[in-house]
Amino acid sequence: MTKQRIMDNNTSKRSAFLLVLLAFLLFSGCGVSYNFTGGSVDPNVKTISIQPFFNQSGNGPPSMSLQLTEKFKSFYQDNTKLIVVKENGDWQLEGLITKYFIQPISPQANQTAAQSRLTITINASFKDEKNNREFKKDFSFYADYPSTQTLSQIETEKVNTILDQLVFMVFSETTSNW
Repeated sequence: MTKQRIMDNNTSKRSAFLLVLLAFLLFSGCGVSYNFTGGSVDPNVKTISIQPFFNQSGNGPPSMSLQLTEKFKSFYQDNTKLIVVKENGDWQLEGLITKYFIQPISPQANQTAAQSRLTITINASFKDEKNNREFKKDFSFYADYPSTQTLSQIETEKVNTILDQLVFMVFSETTSNW
């Protein structure tokens, strides 16, 4: 090999190394973190206690209270660094399932509804012991389904979808910078 080719080869290797190093520094040095919740948790907050969300609606599947409570615990564990404790957390969350009802929507000419709507409402109470913030608020969400289906056919799926959305709504409220 000629001396020029050796120098060109070394220059190419050096350039490639510098390019990779520069890319690594640019991308690893960024301190920005993105999330889909739109909020954040104060770094001084370390724990959260989540009490059972009892069902006072008089309707719904028997396991709905436990299901909602466990969804809250899982969501906070999966999306924050908070440790779930039994009581006296830095953040405290509790509430009730207050409404569970079905109503017809999309009326048709033959006096029937083309769709039905399952709605669940919860009342959530939140207290941030570290920053002296709190709220008590109703959250409601619904899912529509064809009236040709019975509640027993769709209940498990629709309740799960609604509870997921309610958990996300409460989580967003607790992590927003109000």
